[in-house]
Amino acid sequence: MTILDKIIAFKKKEIAKIKADVPVKKLVESPLFKREVISLKKSLLEVGSTGIIAEFKRQSPSKGIINDTATIAEVTNGYLDANIAAQSILTDTSFFGGTMADLMEARIINQQKPILRKDFIVDGFQIVEAKAIGADVILLIASCLTSEELKNYGNLATDFGMEVLYEVHSQQDLDKINDLDNKIIGINNRNLKTFKVDLDNSIKLADQIPDTSVKISESGISDPRIIMGLKEYGFQGFLIGENFMKEENPGEACQNFINHIR
Repeated sequence: MTILDKIIAFKKKEIAKIKADVPVKKLVESPLFKREVISLKKSLLEVGSTGIIAEFKRQSPSKGIINDTATIAEVTNGYLDANIAAQSILTDTSFFGGTMADLMEARIINQQKPILRKDFIVDGFQIVEAKAIGADVILLIASCLTSEELKNYGNLATDFGMEVLYEVHSQQDLDKINDLDNKIIGINNRNLKTFKVDLDNSIKLADQIPDTSVKISESGISDPRIIMGLKEYGFQGFLIGENFMKEENPGEACQNFINHIR
């Protein structure tokens, strides 16, 4: 059983318990459910966008504790000062040390940039939940879902006015997505089964994605020069977490990084 298999098996049990305790009606009645979402696509494509989707991540299965002292408020304010294009927040508790409360707190501070709920979505309930806690974008990981689930969950998010970041790692993952046109596609350089990182993965799959879609490269980006190289392959978004979070002041690290790509 891979780490990903363990995470998905655990997540399905976890969601079943939450669904038994929290009625969907209660989520739909949440004040944040009615807010108008901020578009990730627009933020990445606007003139002068840094393209950086900066992540708040305390820990990971492959690295253990990355940063358990920086607060969500400090990091969110630091990222906003650095002029990120968007914010990504891990809400998985058991494997990544995140919480839904992290995203809700960030949403209070961050009213101007889109927020991605980064989690392993295995049930439509989590999409309702994402909208209720103030997320603008959800993540759908192709290697965890069937073609039908990708389509149904994507449609549900769209019905709620949210955007979807479809994450792929291989051609097989890409083939699962129904119609790649006008989607936000993230190529993960980290193999979720082994957690090994290979930056060539983004370049390898880039020309399989139509120009109508927004291309995002995820994981393993640690040098501003990598951004320059990826832009030549049509990438407009760059999801970076660990590179900032491993520093004492993630916001400052993000600012320094962005200063080097302007």
